[in-house]
Amino acid sequence: MKKTTFKPYRLPAGGWGSANSVREILTREGVAASGALALTRHNKVDGYQCNSCAWVKPASPLPFEFCENGVKAVAWEITAHRCTPAFFAEHTVTELLGWDDYHLEQPGRLTHPLRYDAESDRYVPVSWGHALEEISRELRAVEDKQKGAVFYSSGRLSNEGSYLYQLFARLYGNNNLPDSSNMCHETTSVALPESIGQGMGTVDLQDFAKSDCIMFFGQNPGSNSPRMLHPLQEASERGAAIITYNPLRERGLERFVNPQSPVEMLTGKETRISSQYHQVRAGGDLAALTGICKAVLALHDTAVAAGQPAILDTAFLAEHTRGFDGFADWLRVQDWGDIERHSGLARADLESTAKVYAHSTAAIGVYGMGLTQHHAGVETVRMLVNLLLMRGNMGRTGAGICPVRGHSNVQGQRTMGVTEKPELFPLDRLGEQFGFEPPREPGYNTVEACEAILRDEVQAFIMMGGNFVRAIPDHSQMEPAWRKLRLTVNVITKLNRSALLPGEISYILPVIGRLEIDETSAGQQVLSIEDTTACVHGSRGLRTPPSPHLISEIRLICELGKRVFDANPRVRWDDYMADYAEIRKEIGETLPADFHDYETRMWEPGGFQRDMPVKRREWRTKSGFAEFVTPTGLDEDADMPGDGHDTFRLMTLRSNDQFNTTVYGYDDRFRGIKNTRQVILMNRSDIDRMGFKVGQLVTLKTVAKDGIDRRLPGTIVVAYDLPIGCVGGYYPECNVLMPIWHYAVGSKTPAAKSIPITIHSEGPTVVAPDMEYAGRQ
Repeated sequence: MKKTTFKPYRLPAGGWGSANSVREILTREGVAASGALALTRHNKVDGYQCNSCAWVKPASPLPFEFCENGVKAVAWEITAHRCTPAFFAEHTVTELLGWDDYHLEQPGRLTHPLRYDAESDRYVPVSWGHALEEISRELRAVEDKQKGAVFYSSGRLSNEGSYLYQLFARLYGNNNLPDSSNMCHETTSVALPESIGQGMGTVDLQDFAKSDCIMFFGQNPGSNSPRMLHPLQEASERGAAIITYNPLRERGLERFVNPQSPVEMLTGKETRISSQYHQVRAGGDLAALTGICKAVLALHDTAVAAGQPAILDTAFLAEHTRGFDGFADWLRVQDWGDIERHSGLARADLESTAKVYAHSTAAIGVYGMGLTQHHAGVETVRMLVNLLLMRGNMGRTGAGICPVRGHSNVQGQRTMGVTEKPELFPLDRLGEQFGFEPPREPGYNTVEACEAILRDEVQAFIMMGGNFVRAIPDHSQMEPAWRKLRLTVNVITKLNRSALLPGEISYILPVIGRLEIDETSAGQQVLSIEDTTACVHGSRGLRTPPSPHLISEIRLICELGKRVFDANPRVRWDDYMADYAEIRKEIGETLPADFHDYETRMWEPGGFQRDMPVKRREWRTKSGFAEFVTPTGLDEDADMPGDGHDTFRLMTLRSNDQFNTTVYGYDDRFRGIKNTRQVILMNRSDIDRMGFKVGQLVTLKTVAKDGIDRRLPGTIVVAYDLPIGCVGGYYPECNVLMPIWHYAVGSKTPAAKSIPITIHSEGPTVVAPDMEYAGRQ
């Protein structure tokens, strides 16, 4: 058994650490040569688009337009390992439930459709015909079509697959289309439309090249979107200010060595990324942003009083915004002591950011789940918008707001109509196009789907990709409820925990991956995806599928559609699964403004960009102006019960060796943790105050008033550099501690970045008494 160690990682992001990690996973998955060849077509025109994160695909890609995480995702998908029916004959579902996330996926790609057999407690192979007929029969038998079936999608599904999937759900009779965005950036989709009139970011890659101030809030590119480090490196080298607010010091926002630069690799030359780094308290970003806005306003007032040029863009405020005067009045009465207490930062720190921002010509605000996954996450995102609006940093070259999306096509599937909110998609046009009356009742988002399952209202759950049960909160409540479902369908490529919690009837349906050749009667098919800057790209598979028994997600949806619904000449299931260009024609008819000439434009270098009204300062809000929104308070997590001396704020974290619930390994290189994920990162003073020892085993318990005992035992205490009172633990392991009702007001995004917990000793046992302090590195 490998030894668990905790030693500081003193090297920069990228560099040889990244190169060694790439080599290791390609070798481990048995694809060292073929994987390297595949990567030459990664994120290239007429190649395939990355199946990992949604970061921008540039018009002029690097020779190796991939990052460490992208390589891991590719190796994971094209692995030489196969999970055949023989594997399931050897292992019961009960046995496999005892395996961890990493080892469940290591047997490799699934090769056959499988049905759960309760008598033997095993999955057994079935024909596609049998699977499709039974699933269709069960879907038709659901009594309450509006509430009884849920159609979930992860961010891996293509634009074409997403469009058909939402059409299937609405033909079925509901808008129950929860997706992975509900768990991450639904807060964005609520906050931005109300403030600026569009639900996506406002910047593109060229804006990063022309900005002189880039501010980060709760986003870690080094682990989540490493290709983003290239434009950040360029920005730093030309003298742009990069200011970071994050509770942990993340290596990718500190120092970087470009692994694609021979000079940097040979010399070890590093680039400093952040010019300021402020370790804000978990849940303190709202107060921090308030302090920055207050300081900018004070600089403006002082300048105007002295007869100097204004700091605020007063012409922009007058012509394009509403609500600034009320917001300014609110700022002026905010107490600096309250701001410092809630943010965990000194007034001088916030004023230093304000001074840099006040003298920048074009600023970008970048954020991730560190803002969205809080009780007041919606207000916090709006506050970042307020800061940018104060100096006219919207609709200006080099400026704007940039929510960094996670999964590769999570934004595209929302564009294609995978949303529980009927108002976000042109249902009138969809109904006219396909000759039916689409449902108008709001559907279930992720939290609401969970609540409905707990109420025993859901009979059928289709999981189009992802690992839903592992990704959601409240495992101890949800897993037993999940087993009561009549039908669970897992459309996946590798085994995961959700598939091991079968309903009364449960299927594993393995499908072709994005990197693989999808051959139909009309020839090889291509797909498309949308990146985080709303650019749409074509993607062409290049690998032979791992098994002849796999079908595409599109064919699966079409085959079910033919069986579930009565014949409708306007819904041409056979044409769609034969030629995906027919789907793109339908998309162009439903969404003509953005998707005209789809077939040609998807192959443009850098993709074609969907319309961004804010870029031309067009505000599609109710008032027709950009709106300043005044928050109700300073604390992002004012709902936290028992927030006192012994109650800690738990942030769930990803390691640099995972993507969402997929765990590539048990090393977190940047945090110096090897061979374990069962850790709790604590400030050294908190460890001493609680009487713990580094390496001690503890149990984490949720502080809640609902009477449910939520706990995570066997967790190792690790000393780490983060604010007092804040602790960190890995997602999804810590999801068991998060109540289903602990979410952002307005968006219902799970508030995973501030879970109230207490920490309890399990005795004197110390796992690694000789470990080093993994502090500032």
